Amino acid sequence: MPGTNWPYPPPNGWTAADLDQIGGDGPCGELDALQHIELVDGELIVMAPRTEFHRRVVERLRDELQRQAPPHLAATREMDVVLGPRQRPCPDVSIVTATAARDLDRTFYQPEDVLLVVEVVSKSSEIRDRETKPRRYAEAGIAHFWRVENNSGAPVVYVYELDPASRSYALTGIFHDRLECRVPFPADIRLDTLVR
Repeated sequence: MPGTNWPYPPPNGWTAADLDQIGGDGPCGELDALQHIELVDGELIVMAPRTEFHRRVVERLRDELQRQAPPHLAATREMDVVLGPRQRPCPDVSIVTATAARDLDRTFYQPEDVLLVVEVVSKSSEIRDRETKPRRYAEAGIAHFWRVENNSGAPVVYVYELDPASRSYALTGIFHDRLECRVPFPADIRLDTLVR
């Protein structure tokens, strides 16, 4: 464990390197208490339990993207991306290089490994998923960002592309029934299949 005052943060906050030293159990031995944590702006975020909508969309979107991805790319889920010393978010789904995905010992990706990050918005993470994390992904130079919202049980996908001059994302499309895009690779996904 980093430091001797766990679970209290170090004086300068947590770092991305600290996460590899924190086990999955809580500070008092609570089993699996920290199975899904991420680091945003130097603060550890312990994720709330997921809804069935969230689980289905993440699992099925990852599978569909993997099916459609070209051989030099791979779809992953819930794998950290180290964006800087105090930034280690855990996107719900990512498209990464196949070379990076082949490294079975890694615990995180670097921004240069990642072409797309996807966040499925939950009630407990709305501000992080809509504002904070996209801003950090853009600042790190990740070219594509998708945000998935739950619209009365139907997924709606907001697709963004990085403007390299401003290092911010520009909205390029909103998809309700079918997601069709050309980048980072051609994909065609019927959105209702993600929740059925």
